[in-house]
Amino acid sequence: MLYVSQLINRPIYDPRKEKIAVIKDVVVRYGSEEYPPVVGIVARYRRRDFFMASREFKDLGLSGATITKPVLDLTPFTRRDGEVLLGKDVLDNQLIDVDGKRVVRVNDVQLIDTGDAWRVSGADVSLQGFVRRLMPQGFFGSDRAVEVLDWADVGYLATDTATVTVQLKSSKDKLSRLHPVEIAQLAETLSPIHRTEVVESLDDEFAADTLEEMSTEAQARILEEMDEERAADILEEMSPDEAVDVLEEMDDQKSEQLFALMEDDEKADVAELMAFDKDTAGGLMTTEFVTFPRSMTVGEAIRSLREMAETPNMIYYMYVVEEAGSWKISGLISLRSLILADPTKKLEDVMRSEFRFAHPSESAEEVAQTIADYNLLALPVIDDDGDLAGIVTVDDAMEILLPKNLQRRLPRLFG
Repeated sequence: MLYVSQLINRPIYDPRKEKIAVIKDVVVRYGSEEYPPVVGIVARYRRRDFFMASREFKDLGLSGATITKPVLDLTPFTRRDGEVLLGKDVLDNQLIDVDGKRVVRVNDVQLIDTGDAWRVSGADVSLQGFVRRLMPQGFFGSDRAVEVLDWADVGYLATDTATVTVQLKSSKDKLSRLHPVEIAQLAETLSPIHRTEVVESLDDEFAADTLEEMSTEAQARILEEMDEERAADILEEMSPDEAVDVLEEMDDQKSEQLFALMEDDEKADVAELMAFDKDTAGGLMTTEFVTFPRSMTVGEAIRSLREMAETPNMIYYMYVVEEAGSWKISGLISLRSLILADPTKKLEDVMRSEFRFAHPSESAEEVAQTIADYNLLALPVIDDDGDLAGIVTVDDAMEILLPKNLQRRLPRLFG
C-alpha cells in the first residue's frame, strides 16, 4: 500500500540504479471500474515532463521507481481522454462520499498493488493525510490512524479538468443510491460549475427530482449552464409549477429557447400556468393531479391507478369529475379512503361532495393559510365554470408561510 504523497518527487532510477528523473504525478484511467488502475507516471527530467507507462517501470515504492529499459522517451506529456492526474486533479479537491452522505476534502490518495496493476483504493480525508504531505516520512504523526474513504463510495469528484465527464459516467449509479434531497444538499456545498456537473450526471427524471429540492435561483443557474436540449428534457420531467418558476427566474431569451424545445404536452401544461400571476392560487398550483369519473367503482379506480404510466409525485386526493374527459368537479376522495372503501361501490357513493377549494385569482397567501388552517395536504383550484384547474399542495403552501430559514427544511418534512 502506498499514498500518492509518498511517490511525488521520489527518484526514478535506470537499470544501473542511477537517478535519472523524478516522479511528478501519478496517472490513472477512469472508466467503468470502481478502483481506477494506474496507467503510468508523469516524470520530470531537466524541466521536461514526459509520460512513463506502467509497463516501463518496476519496484514502485517509497524509494521511487526503476525503469526497465535504458532509453527514455522524452516526448512531452499530453493527457489522454479518461486520464486523471492524482496529484493535480484529486489532491485538495472535494468529493461526494455516498456512504457517509457528505462532501469531504481529499488530503491524500491511497494506492494498492493488486498484482496485475496498482489501483486507487481510497481517499484519505483525515488531517493525518494532510500532515503526511507536509512532514518528512518518520516524523511525529506519520504513523497515526487515518480515515480512508473507500473509492467505491466516491459518488463525484470535483476536478477542473475536461476528464470530469468521464468519471461522472461511472459515478451515476453511485449517486443514484442517494435521495434527491441528499444530492441537492451535497451539491449546494460545491461550486456552481461542479453543482451543474452533478445534476448533469443524473438521468432526466432523477435530475428533475434533485433540482426540485433546490432553490429556484439555483435551478435556473444550473439549467442555464447545460446543453439546451438536455435542459429542456429535464424541465419536461419537473412538475409544471416548478418548471414555470424556473423559467421565470431565467432571462427572457434563455427561457424562450428552453420553452420552445419542450415537447408539446409538457409545453401546454407550462403555458397554462404561465398565464397566472405567481402571487395567486393559479400561479401557485400544479396541473399534476388524478381525476376519475363519478360512475367508476372503487375497484376500477384502484386498478386504473396501478396501470397509470405516470402518476403525480404526491397523490393526496383523487378528484371525482362528472364524466370521463370532463373537468367538472363533483367531489374528492383521499387515497387512504379509496383503499379502505368497498371496491364495488361507485366513487360518487364514497366521495366527499363538500370540500374547501380556491379560485385561480385568490391570493397565494390566502390559499396557503387555508391549507394550514384546515390541515389539508392539497387544495383544489376551481375556475368560474366549476372546472378543476389545478391543485395547491401543502409543500408549496408552507414555502409561503414559513420563514426563509425554515423553508430549506421542507423536503425533509414533506418530501
